[in-house]
Amino acid sequence: MSERRSVWLGPENLHPRSPPLVGSETCDVVVVGGGITGITAALLLQRQGRSVALLEADRIAAGTTGGTTGKVTSQHGLIYTGLVARHGWDVARSYAGANEEAVRLIESLVRETAADCHFTKASAIVYDRSGDDVDRLEAEFETAQDLGLPARLIQETGLPFEVSAALEFQGQAYFHPVRYCRALTREFLRIGGRLHEDTRVIGVDESRSRVEAITEQGSIEAQFALVATLLPFVSRGGFFAKTTPSRAYGVAARLASPCPADMYISSSAPIRSLRPWPDAGPNGVIIVGESHPTGDDQAGPGRWGELERWANENFEVESFEYRWSAQDYDTADGIPYVGRSPLTERVLVATGFAKWGLTNGTAAATILSDHVLGEQNDFADAFSAKRIGDLAAVANMVTTNAAIAVGMVADRVGRLALPNVAELDPGGAGIFSVDKATAAVYRDPSGARHALSPNCTHLGCGVRWNDAENTWDCPCHGSRFDIDGSVLSGPATEPLDQIRLDDA
Repeated sequence: MSERRSVWLGPENLHPRSPPLVGSETCDVVVVGGGITGITAALLLQRQGRSVALLEADRIAAGTTGGTTGKVTSQHGLIYTGLVARHGWDVARSYAGANEEAVRLIESLVRETAADCHFTKASAIVYDRSGDDVDRLEAEFETAQDLGLPARLIQETGLPFEVSAALEFQGQAYFHPVRYCRALTREFLRIGGRLHEDTRVIGVDESRSRVEAITEQGSIEAQFALVATLLPFVSRGGFFAKTTPSRAYGVAARLASPCPADMYISSSAPIRSLRPWPDAGPNGVIIVGESHPTGDDQAGPGRWGELERWANENFEVESFEYRWSAQDYDTADGIPYVGRSPLTERVLVATGFAKWGLTNGTAAATILSDHVLGEQNDFADAFSAKRIGDLAAVANMVTTNAAIAVGMVADRVGRLALPNVAELDPGGAGIFSVDKATAAVYRDPSGARHALSPNCTHLGCGVRWNDAENTWDCPCHGSRFDIDGSVLSGPATEPLDQIRLDDA
């Protein structure tokens, strides 16, 4: 029976827990969010003589960074032809260059911090099995070459099945993302950085010359605040309205024979992304896919079942060891938002990495740190957090938010005829009528019922049950809550209210 946690997040991979923030502190830069973006930016700035405090709501790298595939690559599926068509050659070249530089920076930091993270150079390969995407692969190859990317077309991939065509990016890598972040954290603390875990920031106030990060038990004043949470909880940038959340699933397995040596991703749906898993020896493999919008009704254990079925069809699997999932956000125009948040001077943000956060997040860290240091960054304009986007992006944003509004109305209308909570069986969950009110109720296997307000504390959307992970997820902007109502991930910063039920 596979473990229900990320392959990267075993207790042996986490550094000693740092104490939460209590009271007031000051520093030059406060970084909010301890994933790869936050810890990289914190280290870069501390190295440049800035005093940095890093605040993390949970543990370092325990969020999306700890749920990634662990690929370190500028190859992000078949994206570059579309980026050129949409944004032009200069922006596409900036995106490519930023991610290639991120690969090199990660390799350098692995060496400088002596990170024991299985950093392994490998190719990243997009493959087509059906023959439907050969033209797309050829066009992407030509675009990638023109952008200076290390691309070539190949026929032999090392996979246990034939492909019609494949596009290879050479000189890429994979690693253990949590051990890498642990090494960066260790170096950050060694040179004087401050880390507070179990510290959720619930607001950032800005004055003319300072910012204040407000937490549940204290605050930190600084010259700059870098908000490197998965989605910025600061409302001034409106990033919740300009991004869409989705979840993807992963499994780690042991095979009867060695895993193919490189990294792979299918060119079209259903997406299957895989890479070696060195911790399990030469026969270990990690497979990721089954992406869907957060809050989707199809969020269930069957998503892992589909990955396992595909693995059994294509490999001789001896055992499945881990199951997990993770969340990320897509932007309307295909490029992350990085830089100064709109209507602010001292609040910087990074979001919208579209499941390629190890390199995009590292690139974002360099853009943010250069801004603080007053240095020119060649890629900053392409990633600007203040951009509105092209007409297609605006149309997409309008359509998406209109659908959210319609969904909110339909959700409220649907609550007019709800079943009674007495009908809920153990292990089930849903929205129920409780004493003429509405509640989100989960009944655990022992029969105890856990009832919460059904309205997300971010903007009031109705939450939905995630049967794969036993969580309440907001389909509007991706906030997630545990069965006790506590916040698992934002943009919400406040828990769902608990509702008392008579379980007699």
